Amino acid sequence: MVRLNMTLKSIELAGFKSFGRKSSVSFLTPITAIVGPNGSGKSNIVESIRFVLGEQSMKSLRGKGGVDLIFKGSKSTSSSNRAMVTITFDNSKKIFSFTNSGLGVSLDYDEVSISREVFADGANRYSINGTEVRLKDVIDLLSSVNIGSSGHHIISQGEADRVLNASNKDRRSMIEDALGLKIYQYRIREAERKLDKTILNMKEVQASRREVAPHLAFLKKQVQIVEKAREMKEEVRGLYKTYFSSESTYIRTETKRLTEIRHELDQKIRLLDERISDLEKDKHEDKAESEYEKKIKEFDNKIVDLRSVKDELVRKLGRIEGVIASIEREFSRKDTIKEKVIPESEWKTIITNIQNKIDEALKFEDLSEITNILHKLKEELNTLDLNSPRSDEENTINDKINNEYEEMKNVKDKIVNDIDKISEEEKSIISEISSLRVLEQEMQVNLRSSERVLYEAHREKNEVVSSQHSLHFEEEKLLLIKNAFEMELAEAGTLIGREVMDYARIEVPHAVERQTQEDLRRKIERIKIKLEDAGSSNGSDVLKEYKDTEERDLFLANEITDLNKSIESLRLLIQELKETLDTEFKGGVEKINKQFQEFFSLMFGGGSAFLSVVMEHKKSRTQADEYDDSIDIGKEEDELGFERGIEINVTLPHKKVRDLHMLSGGERSLTSIALLFAISQVNPPPFLVLDETDAALDEANSRKYGDMLENLSKYSQLIVVTHNRETMSRANVLYGVTMDSTGVSKLLSIHLEDASAYAK
Repeated sequence: MVRLNMTLKSIELAGFKSFGRKSSVSFLTPITAIVGPNGSGKSNIVESIRFVLGEQSMKSLRGKGGVDLIFKGSKSTSSSNRAMVTITFDNSKKIFSFTNSGLGVSLDYDEVSISREVFADGANRYSINGTEVRLKDVIDLLSSVNIGSSGHHIISQGEADRVLNASNKDRRSMIEDALGLKIYQYRIREAERKLDKTILNMKEVQASRREVAPHLAFLKKQVQIVEKAREMKEEVRGLYKTYFSSESTYIRTETKRLTEIRHELDQKIRLLDERISDLEKDKHEDKAESEYEKKIKEFDNKIVDLRSVKDELVRKLGRIEGVIASIEREFSRKDTIKEKVIPESEWKTIITNIQNKIDEALKFEDLSEITNILHKLKEELNTLDLNSPRSDEENTINDKINNEYEEMKNVKDKIVNDIDKISEEEKSIISEISSLRVLEQEMQVNLRSSERVLYEAHREKNEVVSSQHSLHFEEEKLLLIKNAFEMELAEAGTLIGREVMDYARIEVPHAVERQTQEDLRRKIERIKIKLEDAGSSNGSDVLKEYKDTEERDLFLANEITDLNKSIESLRLLIQELKETLDTEFKGGVEKINKQFQEFFSLMFGGGSAFLSVVMEHKKSRTQADEYDDSIDIGKEEDELGFERGIEINVTLPHKKVRDLHMLSGGERSLTSIALLFAISQVNPPPFLVLDETDAALDEANSRKYGDMLENLSKYSQLIVVTHNRETMSRANVLYGVTMDSTGVSKLLSIHLEDASAYAK
């Protein structure tokens, strides 16, 4: 056994329980004794060591909560708002270490100090070398030098026989702690906690994967639909290109053809319009007054004028002939009657009346009117007395009448001559008109021929116009095809993207049959309907969601694989740790038994004592086992149905007592001390705190106790709280603890010489 190259250097208390003021205890010798009357606060120093080393049980610290550890104050000293304990170790050999090297606390110092503070609200704060850390870090650091918050290195007042009263399971834990196997237990617990957490994570991941599975299956079907839609898109893309190329060629060819036809028809219309315009112009000119018509009209007008003059002359002639006839009749009558002389005044009057009557008759064209006038003239002549002889005047009148008669005859002849001339002229004009009529008829024949030509031109134009109408319908139909083409192109662009415009690169030498195009269009429409049913618009979203879900499922599967590996690794680690712990534990028990037998024989002057490993029924399965469905409860009974414990077997000299419960108080104390010292000898702790463990010993046993202390001090630094003089005499330094009327604990140090004198 070799002593560790580390010593407890000091402990400092401030506001902890009865130590209201800052107090410090230095441990510079192998054995340091702390003495003082009951109630002075000696045990508070031991509890401060438990406290600063991380003790979590308030019962072990004789309190109910953190506030019970803080100095409450007294009449002369105010209370503290916190309790603080700092323990300092020698680390000149650099034996302290951390399992977690990434903590950020440097241990490259000759001293390592650990501090713990507790506040009125129960909050705790830990620090190492002034750097705040977790309790776990403190335990990790202390475990590296075989120090724990409680166990074999701190034995408090009234707990000397705790190892005897403990259950086999607790005793096993104490032995493991004393053997320095706490670190294995700690690692096993950590591994089991990780295993429990990993198993829980496994179940959560498996549950998540089970939740994902139906959705993934659904998405897989959707993806198949999307893939089918993509295939249909590819198919319809090719069909579209063929369709659009053929349709474009057809539209281009038809547009060119119809444009040429339109140009040809427009040219024909233009030529026909010019021709019709010329024919219409000729017809208009023909229908206008021609030279023949004008001449005929002129002759007709002349004939009308001549006939009017002739009629007028005929009328005059008739009147004159009537007058002449009347005069001749009168002359005939006068020839039968004797001449009678009429006075000049009378025959002048008669002549005047006759002239007036003749002038009146000449005014009338109607013969009846002229006849009436002549009758009136006759009546006036009858009134003349013809039997009377003619006078000169009458002769003169007769001469005048004869002259008038002759004149009338001359006028008649002239009128007749004029009438004959007019008749000749009329005949000549009629002959001329007849000639003109022949020429007019010839012209009408020519006009009708022109009208037939014009009609034919109009008919031909109508045929061209009809062709234009038919062409217009074809153009309208082509326009509808173009519009449908544009709409189809837009829909295709929306359906499969702008790449559909690549159809222009496909050359089609000639337009395909319209029925073939229609069949192709119907095929495209059927595929489009299928695409709509497939919901191709959200294909990218489905693929993305499927990819994300598949990646998540793969991630969960990998997580399960990793977790399975972690579980297997943790189980293997736990198994290895347990095997190591078991090996170390068995070897340690053998060493303890050897030392236990020696110390027991020394204390009792003989007899036997040893520890034995026993198997006891477990109360319940571990949490890890509860989550591990692969474990069969009825299998491996030694592993699952039982747990290991430590049983103490003693035989006193000269007695047949074997049961610990039958030992007296002193025997129990000696047995427990022998066992504790044996444990300490096997794995010596850096320091050992003994709080009045010698209280039940008599003087003879106290000397044996003192001898064992001196033996133990070679391997561990001893801090002994005692009232025993023999124990005090073995100490190098004594610390006395007193409490005056202020209620505050105080420390006094006494060196060995003074302690011996004081003990005596």
